[in-house]
Amino acid sequence: MKKRNPKGGPDPIDAHVGSRVRARRVGLRLSQTKLGYAIGVTFQQVQKYENGTNRIGASNLYKVAKALAVDVAYFYEGVEESAARRARSPRRGLSEDAAVFQHDPLSSREATELMHNYFRIPDLHVRKRLSQFVKSLAGPRPGR
Repeated sequence: MKKRNPKGGPDPIDAHVGSRVRARRVGLRLSQTKLGYAIGVTFQQVQKYENGTNRIGASNLYKVAKALAVDVAYFYEGVEESAARRARSPRRGLSEDAAVFQHDPLSSREATELMHNYFRIPDLHVRKRLSQFVKSLAGPRPGR
């Protein structure tokens, strides 16, 4: 029984789940070593999970969720939206399916650190002003 197509790379859903694991772990400022220790695997295995190279089994996904203080469903958030975008877009080949999951800006280290530091600002008024400032820098949303 063949587990995976070696030429096709990681399954898009495995990559999505892995990116959510990485985003949460980095947001909590937890090392791969510490997460691995908490769930009983090596840091190399955590790297493979985060890259989508290895699938996370149900029991380990449950352990990861507990270690990162989230529900298991957290790791699948955004999968439906990605699937809906894929269904609306013209299909030219299977290789496009993987790209849908790879461009989530919220899963980047930069976004995670920005969010983490934003919520470390104790003054709610300052946070609100900072949010307005960033919106003004970004400009209008496309299509509006």
